[in-house]
Amino acid sequence: MALEILSETPMSAAQLKEEIKRIKQRDKELNFRAAKAEEHLDHIEVHKDTKLLFEKLSKLNIQRLREQHIYKIIDIMPTTIKDLKVVLQGYTISINNENMKKIVDAVNNFIGKK
Repeated sequence: MALEILSETPMSAAQLKEEIKRIKQRDKELNFRAAKAEEHLDHIEVHKDTKLLFEKLSKLNIQRLREQHIYKIIDIMPTTIKDLKVVLQGYTISINNENMKKIVDAVNNFIGKK
């Protein structure tokens, strides 16, 4: 039986961890890939309650910044423009320094409030 992908939705590591937990409760056992993902998530710092940060980054209205980029920023939490450039280098996206500063400031404000 071949699996068919019905849709793809970007999500943060915290959301993925919750989804894996839900699947584990439902199925009692994870398949190989889900088990590997769970193992990986157990070894990294997963930021919870990031909905507010997602909203802040979305409201910056940075033209090329998409949902998948925002979730990656939330997962990594870059605190400098240099770190943000490293996070985004895997994507074909160009963001000017002014907008990068806005993103980094939002992340730093979020981290400071914790």
